[in-house]
Amino acid sequence: MEFSKRMRPAKRRSVFELSGDGFVVWCGSIAKGENGQFYLYFSFWPMNKGHNAWVTHSRIGFAVADNPLGPFTYRGIALSGAGGDAWDRDCVHNPALLQAGGNYYLYYMGNYGNGEYWDHRNHQRIGVAWSDKPEGPFRRLDAPVVDVSPNRHDSLLTSNPTVCTGPDGRIYMMYKAVSDQGKPPVGGAVVCGMAVADNPLGPFEKSDVPILTNQENDWSVEDPFLWYETDRFYALAKDFQGYFTKAGPGSVGLFQSFDGFRWETADHPLAFLREIRWEDGTVEPLQNMERPQMWLDESGRPRVLCCACARTDDPERLRAFNVQIEME
Repeated sequence: MEFSKRMRPAKRRSVFELSGDGFVVWCGSIAKGENGQFYLYFSFWPMNKGHNAWVTHSRIGFAVADNPLGPFTYRGIALSGAGGDAWDRDCVHNPALLQAGGNYYLYYMGNYGNGEYWDHRNHQRIGVAWSDKPEGPFRRLDAPVVDVSPNRHDSLLTSNPTVCTGPDGRIYMMYKAVSDQGKPPVGGAVVCGMAVADNPLGPFEKSDVPILTNQENDWSVEDPFLWYETDRFYALAKDFQGYFTKAGPGSVGLFQSFDGFRWETADHPLAFLREIRWEDGTVEPLQNMERPQMWLDESGRPRVLCCACARTDDPERLRAFNVQIEME
């Protein structure tokens, strides 16, 4: 598969942002409601807190459109920090939506902390909330659905969940994992792990070893998106060093697997660069174009790619937006 050739030029209306309202927008996952409308779930937080507040102040909102390419209109909060002494007390982030059995399953990263970046970052765990309506209300589990495991590649944190239904009907999850073996507070290698469950609410059985690693650098890949198409699993992931794509840091790579656990780069490893091709023919280089998530149609074919973007003239990444790109 040559992924970039499936990406059509982006429409100017296919941009969702809340910078005018004082919020940073990141992430983005689309679901289609039974009413025929489309729901964009996204992370957002106050601009005046700075970009790094994604890990301390993020909430998950939702916006609605008649078309998966937008324009989307903000409608409300899908999920906030649980408060109290909950494991996801302070922050929820990284929405990934799975529709199954008439329910909407919202996977996310949650955390708590003392207000400092690294304390919250290292308390990241993966949770799931669910509802029979796309606008909620969403109920959540009392504990992470994918927690850390001692002495493994995910012994410090789990984050960036992405899920899909495999050909065997089970739920497959790829996620960001960091071990606690490195120097504090950063920790060890940043890799991807894999887990599988018979039910969207778990329990998930995790692989003992990471599935995507960089042999030259501890910072490997993150922000995966997982799906199954034709005869194999595919995954998009941000390539920190350009190790897999050979196309420079921050490019997005394409990977494939026939069983969900043994992964390799696809025949065309570069999925796309940090740039948008607009329908008027212009190509806009970006500082960030990451967190790839896709909406798949009823047949399981990717139809819309969502990415979190920040422009090169915004070094603080505060006027960030989510773009929806049509797929062929």
